[in-house]
Amino acid sequence: MSFKKSNNHATVLVVDDTPLMIDILTKYLTNAEFEVITAQDGKTALDIAKEVQPDIILLDIMMPEMNGFIACQHLKENLATQDIPVIFTTARTEIDDKLKGFEVGAVDYVTKPFDGREVIARVTTHVTVRKLQKKLQAEISEREKAEETLRQYATELQTRNEELDAFTRSVAHNLKNPLGALTGIADVLVMEYTKHISDDIRISLEAIARSGRKATNIVEELLVLASVHKRDVELEPLDMEEIVEEVQERLVDMIKDKQAEIISPNEWPVALGHAPWIEEVWINYISNAIKYGGEPPCIELGATPQPDGTIRFWVKDNGMGLTPEEQSKLFTPFTQLSEARAEGHGLGLSIVRSIVEKLGGAIDVESKGIPGQGSIFSFVLASAPQ
Repeated sequence: MSFKKSNNHATVLVVDDTPLMIDILTKYLTNAEFEVITAQDGKTALDIAKEVQPDIILLDIMMPEMNGFIACQHLKENLATQDIPVIFTTARTEIDDKLKGFEVGAVDYVTKPFDGREVIARVTTHVTVRKLQKKLQAEISEREKAEETLRQYATELQTRNEELDAFTRSVAHNLKNPLGALTGIADVLVMEYTKHISDDIRISLEAIARSGRKATNIVEELLVLASVHKRDVELEPLDMEEIVEEVQERLVDMIKDKQAEIISPNEWPVALGHAPWIEEVWINYISNAIKYGGEPPCIELGATPQPDGTIRFWVKDNGMGLTPEEQSKLFTPFTQLSEARAEGHGLGLSIVRSIVEKLGGAIDVESKGIPGQGSIFSFVLASAPQ
């Protein structure tokens, strides 16, 4: 036996061994635009429910061979039918029968003789609830699928990031030594053979040395970026004077080309951090101050102890300053402020943010956007114990 479920109306399976009761319920339900399927015994009802998957079942309790309680138990034990709501129909009004109906899984009951309005109201209510449950289950299922897809993407992304970090470290380490050798050889040739070479050759060798140092700085930045993503470091007292001197040595060509003046304090307060990372912070702050400073750049470095026990280190330039819109774009990977400021590869300030936050500090920028008054870039670190 094959049954067809309506696509337009909710389907009700009416189960009763009395044809008159079936006729009465069918009349009520069809007038209310429900699709009705009928069965006169429990076994047939189980087969129909499994095949048709009705939206709701009206199930008589008192039937021969298999009563409604047993039929309902079978429905709830079958994965294919356990979610279909069951309303018992009965002429018995004893409380024990009603309680037993709920215990075996029914959601409601109606008593004989039927009141058509009550039947329709109860069926409509539970069909609506069932539709909402199905919708919620579908949304949950879709969300779980989406979450699983996101977990897979996250796993793949983590794997690719790890591969990229490993590749970055490998390339950087492999480039570092030959770049150092190239730069060193060019410097030696300039120093040792200045009297024996033409000006054109000397200028070319100096350009090679400058390019080598610039490439070495980029390699150092890549190594720092990879280590920030992968490592946790132990915080140690920083010799900020030594770190800043090393930074100026790395930026010697830029300082010379731009004729930049850098003013440093006579003494530095001692903060906690990781020296190679903080060197990269100064590299980015000072190199940006040189690039975007005045003509020529005048750069002031300083440190200000804070009431909360931290130290604010800062770099002040004499450039054009930054508008609020430009300030909002800072410290974001691959963001360049304008075509006029498109030097570099867009990663520097992003690395600064990663480093300082990894060390438990914070970064900031202050600027009124007034030419000549420049900007102040700062980072905060914990003070070393006295």
